[in-house]
Amino acid sequence: MTSANRTPTAGIGMDRQISMYLAGLDGIRPGYPVSPDGLDNEAAGIMKPEAYDYVAGGAGSETTISANRLAFMRRRIVPRMLRDVSVRNMEIRLFGETLPTPFILAPIGVQSILHEDAEIATAAAAAEMGVPMVLSTVSSRPIESIGPAARDVRNWFQLYWPRNPELALSLVIRAKNAGFGAIVVTLDTHLLAWRERDLQNAYLPFLHGEGLANYFTDPVFTEMLERRPDENPEAAIRLFAEVFANPSLTWEQLGLVKNETDLPLILKGILNPEDAKLAIQHGADAIIVSNHGGRQLDGAIAALDALPGVVKAVDGRIPVLFDSGIRRGADAFMAIALGASAVLLGRPYAFGLALNGRQGVKDVIHNILADFDLTMGLAGCRDIAGIRREMVVDGAGM
Repeated sequence: MTSANRTPTAGIGMDRQISMYLAGLDGIRPGYPVSPDGLDNEAAGIMKPEAYDYVAGGAGSETTISANRLAFMRRRIVPRMLRDVSVRNMEIRLFGETLPTPFILAPIGVQSILHEDAEIATAAAAAEMGVPMVLSTVSSRPIESIGPAARDVRNWFQLYWPRNPELALSLVIRAKNAGFGAIVVTLDTHLLAWRERDLQNAYLPFLHGEGLANYFTDPVFTEMLERRPDENPEAAIRLFAEVFANPSLTWEQLGLVKNETDLPLILKGILNPEDAKLAIQHGADAIIVSNHGGRQLDGAIAALDALPGVVKAVDGRIPVLFDSGIRRGADAFMAIALGASAVLLGRPYAFGLALNGRQGVKDVIHNILADFDLTMGLAGCRDIAGIRREMVVDGAGM
């Protein structure tokens, strides 16, 4: 379809779906599911069972995973009619930069259990779509290897704060030197949750040496070892297990990162409005409302249910981002209507990676951007500012 004969309502949404429908005239269908549930099911069929369970599973009864989705299902969008939505703009401003969409790829570690190209493939796909990626501390590829794949997109680095403060600062400095644009400190992993699927499988990928690239290449970490990780991987894995979680971490220690770098400090895992206020008091430049996709505290409040209270407590002082449960364009629309400045996408892109590497990630991103673009137009919104709080209600009525 050429630009000359596009309909006035063409955009990424129309372009994407029309290209898929036209391909159908030649008998060509998508190589893997378009729906998030379909992606999940198909990935389950090709991944090692223990790897799939590690990615798909959650804490305890996994009711928090269910609650995240139910929170979206309980809400409804109230659209506006007869507004000119022939041109739609998904751009947002964040930390003084313009991003083409409000989507960011959430940090997912050990991507080598999904695909051999791991985070390199994810970074390349995200860059093609203009979407920042948050690189996990427990990535399968070191910090310094991501830059070339990311091209012009400034990715963020997620920090699991270890017991050793020098190691924490070393990881932050490496991220800054590698060109990352923000530091995301995850707050809800000071202990590893009781994950029944992983326990039943007796499987934790880190103990198999997966997801430890940033540790095994870190000068502070390797200095703590008698021999290099490649010479004695068992000792290096044991050291990782000793330093990974930090249950003694407090608000005051966040100043170490603020003093070390001028990069934006983003705190991920906020669900309580009082913690949102404390985050601001201790220098956070943004927060992410998240329950770790249901992987940490069993029975935790759904992230979407927590979002309005956190937004109210923040009162516009810093951006509030949203993570946990985003699967479709309508989900992102609802989160933004409830006050999120941007949303993080997690498991769907992981399953895209498992199914088809870089192209799989790109297709998942492309599809949700198209879905979101169409959702905006159908709801009567030309831009992100037009997505208003009153457009999302509880239940079926206003």
